[in-house]
Amino acid sequence: MPDSEDVRRIALSLPETVEKVAWEMPTFRVAGKMFVTVPDDETSFAVRCPRHERTELIAAEPEKFWVPPHEAGSAWVRVRLAALDDGDELRDILVDSWKQAAPARLLESFESSGLLPDSGTGDGDG
Repeated sequence: MPDSEDVRRIALSLPETVEKVAWEMPTFRVAGKMFVTVPDDETSFAVRCPRHERTELIAAEPEKFWVPPHEAGSAWVRVRLAALDDGDELRDILVDSWKQAAPARLLESFESSGLLPDSGTGDGDG
């Protein structure tokens, strides 16, 4: 089962990612934009997710994806680490969120080099 250290390791492996503590928790950013946070209980993490996709994710896999009431208006979704299939699924989720935050020049450079797996578009909502 992936854990919060796997989240950190994978997030920091993505191009130009930096870790910054905010709200007393680790956050990971590309070009100054957050794409993942790890709340203090470390049993879940939050990623960018367009609202229309978030609704579908939660409906399809409520044991894996959820949104706390105070984040309902955001374009973020929480992911339960214990519900993930494996590290590949974790990486796909983190890469998708990174793509939503990364600037176009970075996306073009790294997608054309084949360094990032294709896990969705970078057309993020938020």
